Amino acid sequence: MDYFPLYHDMRGRRCLLIGGGAVAARKLRLLLKTPVVIDLVSPDLHRETCELVNEHSSQVTHHERLFNSESDQHLLVSSVFVIAATDSPVLHEDIAKLCQQLNVPLNVVDQPELCSITTPAIVDRSPVTIAISTAAKAPVLGRQIRRQLEQSLPANLGRFADLLGGYRDKIKSKISDETQRLRFWQWLVEGPAQQAAVKNDFDATRRLVDDALENITGDYASKGEVYLVGAGPGDPELLTLKALRLMQQADVVLYDRLVSPAVMELLRRDAERIYVGKRRDDHSVPQEDINQLLAKLALEGKRVLRLKGGDPFIFGRGGEELETLAEMGVSFEVVPGITAASGCASYAGIPLTHRDYAQSVRFITGHLKNNQENIRWAELAAADQTLVFYMSLVGLPRICEALIEAGRDPKTPAALVERGTCEEQRVMISDLTKLPEASKREQFRAPTLLIIGGVVSLHEKLNWFSGKESFIEV
Repeated sequence: MDYFPLYHDMRGRRCLLIGGGAVAARKLRLLLKTPVVIDLVSPDLHRETCELVNEHSSQVTHHERLFNSESDQHLLVSSVFVIAATDSPVLHEDIAKLCQQLNVPLNVVDQPELCSITTPAIVDRSPVTIAISTAAKAPVLGRQIRRQLEQSLPANLGRFADLLGGYRDKIKSKISDETQRLRFWQWLVEGPAQQAAVKNDFDATRRLVDDALENITGDYASKGEVYLVGAGPGDPELLTLKALRLMQQADVVLYDRLVSPAVMELLRRDAERIYVGKRRDDHSVPQEDINQLLAKLALEGKRVLRLKGGDPFIFGRGGEELETLAEMGVSFEVVPGITAASGCASYAGIPLTHRDYAQSVRFITGHLKNNQENIRWAELAAADQTLVFYMSLVGLPRICEALIEAGRDPKTPAALVERGTCEEQRVMISDLTKLPEASKREQFRAPTLLIIGGVVSLHEKLNWFSGKESFIEV
């Protein structure tokens, strides 16, 4: 993130606009939506700019001259920021040098290389404002995103925000506990009060808020719960809408190493984060401790998000965690996720079933309880089924050897997918005899998924993923 977004309080501040043409008129119109006092320097004005200056003469002072770096320096240093919108690139360069020397933020229209700040596309539902920036690389894209947001947000959102603002002090005095107060606010913006506001029935909104505050108890909404949520295989766009909503509501998050950084970016910013990831033979937090921690946090009145890579009920030990919660009387909710088998196979161009190659698919874990192997290899030898092994990298040589011993053709196609669905995805295509040595040579690392069966041969024809993946065929 090269540009850090900030909102300026423009009350009692000054701003300098250099230029008087049509582009300057657009910038002036935007500035006039705020209470900032504007100094406009230009020898002449475009018709629209002139109309705006005359209409807002109490807010805009027109200095009818060319900008001069010496005589107008006082205007620079008294401004919260400067906008240069002339038709002179040379003047813009001079202004940029001066602003850099004086450490004054500058936006230069259509010359991003001279800018220290950019003007975003804005969705205005004052006091709610949304700024969309593309770091000056694709302003048309920013405007498209703005249009999409404009269509999705109610026109009276700002009025609802103003109404809520009027209750801030009263809510704070009535609800002293911070967690409970946050719950109450979330009830306001997600529940019947918000629904009434959307319908423009603000009298009903006030009645609902007043009644809730009048009848509130000390333990309002204090009952905690646990959300067991599948984060999918890595690509954040594979999250379900329900998963994303709960990720934004949770007070505390317990997550494992299979949850991608891109997915973690979508969590509520102020949520407490607790890493409980496990690697083979390295369980920094034992599973039983995780189970107890989930229950403890929920019983403290917190909304706890247990975020798991893939799907929590497919080799994710989600069932074990819920057993503990059920025994302790903790409320919970389960949100399935796209499991690694579906996600990795799809992004590698490998259908898990295909009537010409496989009529069934089996999910198998390569990492068993107490490291005891109890796989019925003979059942996996049939050629018309796809096998998907989770957590298989360490046991890869044994898996391939055992399948061949059980009667599977040594030339059966096999794929190893590393960091599936992520930009760093790598896919190795080989067969049962060559895959173990080749994966070691290419230094494949967990997390990986192993896919075995005739469907793997379709990868080249069906691959569509255009990330930074690399295919290695052996």
